[in-house]
Amino acid sequence: MILLLATNNPGKIAEIKSIFANHEVFSLKEKEIFVDVEENADTFAGNAIKKAREIYEIAKVPVIADDSGLCIDVLSGWPGVFTHRFLGEEATDEQRNNAIIDKMISYDGDQRAAKVMCSMAYYDGTNTIVGEGILRGKISTSRRGENGFGFDEIFETESGVTLAEMTGEEKNKISARYLALMDLKNQLDNL
Repeated sequence: MILLLATNNPGKIAEIKSIFANHEVFSLKEKEIFVDVEENADTFAGNAIKKAREIYEIAKVPVIADDSGLCIDVLSGWPGVFTHRFLGEEATDEQRNNAIIDKMISYDGDQRAAKVMCSMAYYDGTNTIVGEGILRGKISTSRRGENGFGFDEIFETESGVTLAEMTGEEKNKISARYLALMDLKNQLDNL
């Protein structure tokens, strides 16, 4: 099956291609599609479905799109769907991560509990399928690790290491994106 990924993020592309290795998987750039779908839904699933459908209308091949983010328990799920843009579209991962660490400075222990949530949507012109994944952990007190992207360097897993301190292979076995992809893959297999 040909699958088009509604992303140009190299980290996401590598993760998704490794999980769907028996399929022909292409990024938007590889198919010369240069469009940026506005993420303005109020849920991760809503944003993922919107992206999948809009990209499908351009490419007319099955599309996989995702939306994910960091949800901090003590802050009522903030930044949630705004994880990538709560400081504006031009902010860097480092700036966002530093802002989150600063916001969490007065919290400790269980108050630092957080989760990474991911919704992965598939759309083929007829079927809409959504896979969900959640990884629980906490916000670290400092940025740690050299691997990964986004908030990986500030999200500490239950094992005490951040996602950015793991190898790509280790992270891919536990990440919210992996869990969402496996959920989606299982549903696609039963389609």
